[in-house]
Amino acid sequence: MVTDRVSTACLLALLSQFYRPGLVFILLLGLDITSHWFQMYSSFLSGKTSHKDVKHTGNGLLKLYYGYRPFMAFCCVASEVLYIILFLYADAKSTSLLNTCRGILKESPLVVFMFISTLIGWALKQVINVIQMKTAADACVAYDSKRGK
Repeated sequence: MVTDRVSTACLLALLSQFYRPGLVFILLLGLDITSHWFQMYSSFLSGKTSHKDVKHTGNGLLKLYYGYRPFMAFCCVASEVLYIILFLYADAKSTSLLNTCRGILKESPLVVFMFISTLIGWALKQVINVIQMKTAADACVAYDSKRGK
C-alpha cells in the first residue's frame, strides 16, 4: 500500500510539472491521500479490523469497490496506467493537458481504447474517493458526537 501511494504521488508530482493546469494533479494527489486517511482513521475509531470493511455503509459503489476485488483492481490499475500514458505523451512543445488528450484520441484504435478504458476506471476511482472521504468523515463526526455527550 505504501509503495502504491508513493508511486502515485511521484507520478502526479511529475505530471503537475509537465501539464497546465498542474494544480489538477496536486488536487488529485490530495484527494487520494485524504480519502484513504479518513477511511483508515474512521475504521480505527469504530473498532474495525480493516479499513476495507464497508458492510454497514449505505453506498453501493463503495461496497462494490471494497467487496469485489476485480473492480477495485480495475479502478486502481486504470488510474496508474492513465498517469503513465499521460507521462509518456508529455511533450515539451505542449503543456496543455486537453491538447495532449486530443492528440491521444487521434492515435491508433488500440491506444484510443486503452486511453478511454483507463479514463473510465480513473473517473470511477475519483468518485469512489469522494464518497469514501464523505462517508469516513461522517463516521468521524458520529464518533465525536457520541463521545462528546
